Amino acid sequence: MTPRMNIFHKAPEVVKALMAVEAGIEKSGLDPGLIELVRLRASQINGCAFCIHMHVKDALQRGESAMRLHLIAGWRESPLFTDRERAALNWTESLTKVAETGAPDADYELLNGQFSEAEIAHLTLLIGTINLWNRAQIGLRAVHPVDKPAAVAT
Repeated sequence: MTPRMNIFHKAPEVVKALMAVEAGIEKSGLDPGLIELVRLRASQINGCAFCIHMHVKDALQRGESAMRLHLIAGWRESPLFTDRERAALNWTESLTKVAETGAPDADYELLNGQFSEAEIAHLTLLIGTINLWNRAQIGLRAVHPVDKPAAVAT
């Protein structure tokens, strides 16, 4: 795949503003691990390899287990996710697929039992932001770094 352009070079002022939104979300009080799970799940749904690569690495650095990262696409069938994470992942899917779902009241109500209104606001902005990043990186054909394979034990 050949990149079309580097958005960081061609729109630095807007990228800087978007990074400020990201910084605000990071300081919102939402759990950093939950933030990465949401970013990863939206990126999986959108098929953004650049963002999947980034958020798997970030989640691992934040202490997330590899197994939970492998199972996030099947979170509904896995007991490894908390009720709070399930509500956030459900909202992530609902908003990422908003043209299909319409963000139904039932999905919103799941959040009310797990998050404060301020947390719901920040979670909603987080989901919108990662969807924007996904669309920019997919549309401009961003290519994720290629990690060197680990040495094979002999």
